[in-house]
Order: sequence, then structure tokens, then C-alpha cells
Amino acid sequence: MVVYSFYIFDRHTECVYVKSWMPAQSPGTAPVLSTSSDDAKLVFGTVFSLRNMVRKLGGDDDAFISYRTGQYKLHFYETPANLRFVMVTDTGSASMRNVLHQIYINLWVEYVVKNPLAPVEHKGGAGVNNELFELGLDQFIRGMM
Repeated sequence: MVVYSFYIFDRHTECVYVKSWMPAQSPGTAPVLSTSSDDAKLVFGTVFSLRNMVRKLGGDDDAFISYRTGQYKLHFYETPANLRFVMVTDTGSASMRNVLHQIYINLWVEYVVKNPLAPVEHKGGAGVNNELFELGLDQFIRGMM
């Protein structure tokens, strides 16, 4: 399993955290360059649209969990506080819903929510700047790969 990227969106639809684990480039191929801000907007727009479509077709009890293309699989988890965790992996990955839940409980709550110095709101897209969270997330993801 390969994890390409991870995003956290707050309840105001702002991207407050982005982390990428870029795959090794094949010799002779140019890397695709884009800003993470643009990527985050595209990811949130896709998730928002698909989530609304799933709710309209399946009702309020139905939930959007993931979707797969020929190149990647996007996994989605929404917390009770309306934080949205999104992970992009390779197509062969199983459901990452439990993994996203574990990241929320064991890393986000422990290192960000319980941190008295961390802001409650991240206004204007100010991201999460928490070294313990970043190190824990990187270790957790690399341990799965």
C-alpha cells in the first residue's frame, strides 16, 4: 500500500493540514507540479460534490467513504466536529476509514485538541503547526507502507 497525500479540512472548509508522500519518479519522467493550495481546493470540491450526490441518492443515512479512479483511491472520514480527513492512496488499498479514525483519535485529539497552545479555530486557512502531530502522523503512515 502506498499513501500519496493526506488532508484535513476544518468546519469552515479551509484546508488546515496537508502532507504529501511523493512516490519515486521513474527515470525520464517529469514530476507533476502544482501548489498544495490548488490540490486542496480540488480535493475538497470533489469530496463535497460526491458527498452531496451520495446523500441525495441514498438518503441521509448513506455515507460517502471512498472512490477509486485508475490512478488512485480517495478515502474520506468526517468527525463529529465536522473535521474532514482525506487520504489519497494507491488503487489496491483497502478501506482506510479505520485508519483515518485512528489518526483522528490517537494523533489529532492527543496532540492538537489537547494542546493548550493550539488555536481552536484556524482562521484564514492558517494551518496546524504542531511538530508532535506531524512526527506522529509520519511515523504512523510510514509504518503502514
